[in-house]
Amino acid sequence: MSKIVLGLMSGTSADGLTVCAIEPKPFRIVHFKNYPYDVTFQQKLLTAFSLKAPALSELHYEIGQRYAKIVLKFLKDFKLSPTQIAAIGMHGQTVYHGPHDKTPNTLQLGEPSFLAEALHVPVVSDFRAMDIVLGGEGAPLMPFFDHYLWGRGKTPKMLLNIGGISNLAVVGKNLQASGFDCGPGNTLIDLACQQLFHKPFDKEGRLAAKGTPNTKQVAKLLKQPFFSQKPPKSLDKNTFGKAYLEKHFKGTKPTDLLATLTYFTAAAVAQSIQRFVPITAQKELIVSGGGCYNQTLMSYLAQLLPHVKVHSSLAYNIDPQAKESAAFALFAWLNLQRKINHCAHATGAKKNTILGKVTL
Repeated sequence: MSKIVLGLMSGTSADGLTVCAIEPKPFRIVHFKNYPYDVTFQQKLLTAFSLKAPALSELHYEIGQRYAKIVLKFLKDFKLSPTQIAAIGMHGQTVYHGPHDKTPNTLQLGEPSFLAEALHVPVVSDFRAMDIVLGGEGAPLMPFFDHYLWGRGKTPKMLLNIGGISNLAVVGKNLQASGFDCGPGNTLIDLACQQLFHKPFDKEGRLAAKGTPNTKQVAKLLKQPFFSQKPPKSLDKNTFGKAYLEKHFKGTKPTDLLATLTYFTAAAVAQSIQRFVPITAQKELIVSGGGCYNQTLMSYLAQLLPHVKVHSSLAYNIDPQAKESAAFALFAWLNLQRKINHCAHATGAKKNTILGKVTL
């Protein structure tokens, strides 16, 4: 086997670390596995934005240490040797995203030195910082990966990732690759599920399927400024967090509430496509991320976009939960080759560049 690159991703839901091993050229996913976090650690990550400096600094090192232990377990699980690893791409845990603050900023925690020392390979991390410096939103970064894999195809493709937040990329042979955050992904659904049903998430959308969505309320919510704002645009996970849920969704039957939140997520995506994607590119929607396992959400997407073929990335042999970690592995490999790994058009940055900082 040729040298492989590892990619690490812990998304806005902070439910675990996904580790993916790829062969970069030609691109191929070799192995991947998700390592769930215990509830205590997950809650620490979800509330990290409110920590004071000493606790935040400690968490930065705790995450890095935990990543190193998980990666060593991953190597053991798949019988890999550190000598087979060429590099690691580490996204880190986003605890705050403020591209529109007085001083634009974004913060991903996780000290990469632990991984560099444990495996003695270069670790590329902090991918969003240079984009912010270049006037970009710092997100979304996935459109580059989508263009890399699908951008040369004759048929345009829309690629939707539904993590905590949902984001969209549009690529194709005669299109300039683009992308933006659409709105809530699983965040609101998961919060409601935890509060009302004491379950971490709505498995396969079964609970939402028992309810009836309030489509009038959703139509009203979709008139909020973010949804009409033209791309590039990105979101902090807390935009659609606990405060938003409590403000806009009260006194509703639990299953109806979940149905409404699921419909809201799908409708935000559908409206984004209708407003910001050329009609000629509205042919195929490839869905990845945890949200693609929510059958109710997927059926709402198909219902709201009847002219579009909607399916998961499995149709292209890319596991929906491996995609983001695979992308950061590719970004790391390109960084070390001193090649562009960035789609400035999607983020609003002044120019394409090489993202990521290297720890040796």
